[in-house]
Amino acid sequence: MGSYLLGLDAGNTVTKAVLFDTEGQQIAAHACPGVSWYPKPGYVERSLPDLWQQASEAIKTCIAQSNIDPAQILGVGCSGHGNGLYLLDKQKAPLLGIQSLDSRAIETVSDFTADGRAGKIYDICLQKPWPSQTATLLAWIKKHDPDIFERIGTAFLCKDYLAFRLTGNIASDYSDMSGCGLLRLPELEYDPELLALYGLEDCRDMLPPLNDSTNVVGEITPEAATITGLIAGTPMVGGLFDIVASALGAGSTSLDQASIVAGTWSINQVVVNRPVKDPSIFMAVAMSKGRFIEVEASATSATNLAWMVQEFLGKTETPMEEEAVFAHCNDLVSSVELNKGLPIFHPFIYGSGDNSSARAGFYGVGGWHTRAHMIHAIYEGVAFGHLQHIQKLRKAGVSFDSASLAGGAARSPVWPQMFADILNVEITVSDCDETGAKGAAIAAGVGLSIFPDLSAGAAVMSKPDRRYTPNLDNQTTYQQRYEIFSELCAVMEPVWDKLSN
Repeated sequence: MGSYLLGLDAGNTVTKAVLFDTEGQQIAAHACPGVSWYPKPGYVERSLPDLWQQASEAIKTCIAQSNIDPAQILGVGCSGHGNGLYLLDKQKAPLLGIQSLDSRAIETVSDFTADGRAGKIYDICLQKPWPSQTATLLAWIKKHDPDIFERIGTAFLCKDYLAFRLTGNIASDYSDMSGCGLLRLPELEYDPELLALYGLEDCRDMLPPLNDSTNVVGEITPEAATITGLIAGTPMVGGLFDIVASALGAGSTSLDQASIVAGTWSINQVVVNRPVKDPSIFMAVAMSKGRFIEVEASATSATNLAWMVQEFLGKTETPMEEEAVFAHCNDLVSSVELNKGLPIFHPFIYGSGDNSSARAGFYGVGGWHTRAHMIHAIYEGVAFGHLQHIQKLRKAGVSFDSASLAGGAARSPVWPQMFADILNVEITVSDCDETGAKGAAIAAGVGLSIFPDLSAGAAVMSKPDRRYTPNLDNQTTYQQRYEIFSELCAVMEPVWDKLSN
């Protein structure tokens, strides 16, 4: 009889259930795509009942594919995309789901900046307000949608909603709630002064109880067991903000070790003992008490390629067909010889980290350029977007000498080498694609005393598979092209603002 841990990973676009043994071997996995709604420009929402249906189907199918007795599953952990805003009403029924790609609250951020509150907010939570931030969205709801606001019973995060549906309990963890700007750092406490600065002084009772990611927050209910195939009574831990889970699942738990996630978001993070106070850094997030992650991030990563594939390379019917399309993209990029005159791409289909009004664009396209050159530009532009964030971390004194790469880009045979060349650092890729789910499973293992702590769990369950060292022959050309990329960003700033307005 084996022993297993189930990791659930709920992103903006896909919800996955992955089963691991306690040595980290992936046994089975199933993914269910989600559907986003765009009711108005800048609005990105999802149905909470649909999210639960996707998660329960993913769990049930994963268990069925594994051919194991679900009684052998010792525990469940969940990671989920951070920020956005997930609301239950006062009867604990689904009310509203806003994803972390939403930009409706741009004006709210401008108001916080104009009246000086943004700096005061940063001083407490080490994160400036931004449009998709949970606290900012809740402030927007309070001002612009009072009918919804009056009905709110609980305001929490994506993974917290799934844990509620699985256990019946309302809870969150330090990583997610620090990542959404609602905790005083480094104390990891809800703070009346912070809430008042957002204009949310009357919202404390809406916020969930706080837990370590490894704390058991409930057990699978009989109702959830019937729907998912899990055994009623199986323990579930608090879970993790997905960027922290991905770092953990990729094995990045040591000080001065970086974790890069190239998925929907460009995540660039480094483990530190104590958060750095530097307003140029996007956010500091708790990994656990006494260990933090400095994060530079924006929705500027591999989602650009997914958009291109969906809209211009043919919509596909099955995962296998989609896999073939991405494989074709890798082949196209491999066929391109790097030179200074290739097209440049800005990966800003959802705005940039510095300007929510930024938009994507191709530049320097000539009639002699082919589809391969355009796809190459997207791969390179995404890596340049990551470099923008890495440079901010380095300037703030957050150093590292190696980095793990996870997310969609890590599955490519060519993208990791491009990251190594452009970032000028050795890149490792885990032996498991599903690092977010694995990080959640590791947290469950710690909560059940299988591992003494997160670092020990990662040492057992996470192992590198591939390594990429920088190619010095490419670096001069990439540096020249990055300068052009950056100059174009500066030139386009006023144009983006006009388009947005």
